[in-house]
Amino acid sequence: MTERTYATGRRKESTARVWLQPGNGKITINKRELENFLPRPSLQMILKQPLTLTETHENYDVVCTVRGGGMSGQAGAIRHGIAQAIAKAQPELRGQLKKAGHLTRDAREVERKKYGQPGARKRFQFSKR
Repeated sequence: MTERTYATGRRKESTARVWLQPGNGKITINKRELENFLPRPSLQMILKQPLTLTETHENYDVVCTVRGGGMSGQAGAIRHGIAQAIAKAQPELRGQLKKAGHLTRDAREVERKKYGQPGARKRFQFSKR
């Protein structure tokens, strides 16, 4: 691969635009370093899963912009985008990524709050008298 590969990743309310380019493993999110953007090690691990699975973390630089949602959703969206980009750049790794479930968009969304109750499922306390 000699040029950049683009892919989009989504999770919850977050959308990530990911560019994969040949490099030495540097990850930049919204013009910030990975450690500054996602301080939690667990989220950093989630984001790097497709790269470590395919053993390409030393081969590519990742540049991405992400909008919407919270930290967890953004990490998931970036992971989805990275996996899509790797599958585009190296089609022979697609099976590996698909088996691990990284190419599937996680469709779970927050259930809306219903009227007459404090949350989506929770009810106000019932009083008999």
